[in-house]
Amino acid sequence: MVYFVRTASERDADQVRALLVETFHATYDPFYGALQVQRMVDGWNSTAAIRSRILKRGGEFLVADNGRELGGIGYAAMYPKMAKTAMLHQLYVKPACQGEGVGRDIFAELETCFPEAEIMRVEVALQNLRALSFYERLGFSEVDRMEEWGAPNSGLPAIIMEKRLLPH
Repeated sequence: MVYFVRTASERDADQVRALLVETFHATYDPFYGALQVQRMVDGWNSTAAIRSRILKRGGEFLVADNGRELGGIGYAAMYPKMAKTAMLHQLYVKPACQGEGVGRDIFAELETCFPEAEIMRVEVALQNLRALSFYERLGFSEVDRMEEWGAPNSGLPAIIMEKRLLPH
C-alpha cells in the first residue's frame, strides 16, 4: 500500500485519534498495562488536543494517507527550552504498516520543516526498544535520560535522543 505524506487538517483529528489509540495500546500495553495506556491516550490524545496540535503555529503535523486510511502521523515543533532545536513530539505508525517505511517517510519530511533548527530531539520510553532502534537508524543518539516521560509524575522513564540536522 502506498502512503503519501501530507499536512494534517482538522478533518483528520478523529482518524488520528483512532490511529493513536490503536498504536499506543499495541506499543505500550506490554510495558504499562491497558488501563495506564488508556489514561495516557485520553490525557494526551483527546480529539481536542489533536486539533490544537494540528492548528498550532510553528508546529508541523503530518499524516501518511493512502486515500482510504492513515498509516502514520508525525508532529514536531520548535522547542522553546532550547535554541535551534525542534522537538519531535509524536511519530506513530499503525501496527499493520510498521516496517514498510511509513515512519521513515514521515520523519524525512518533518526534518525539513524547521530550517532554523540545527537539532531534532525526541523522548523515547525506556522499554520501547523498537522505537529506540528506529531512531538510531535515522541517525539519533542518546544524550540524556529522564524519569518522567510524557507528563509530570508519570513515573515513566525515557531516553532523550538527538540528531544533528543538515543545513538547508
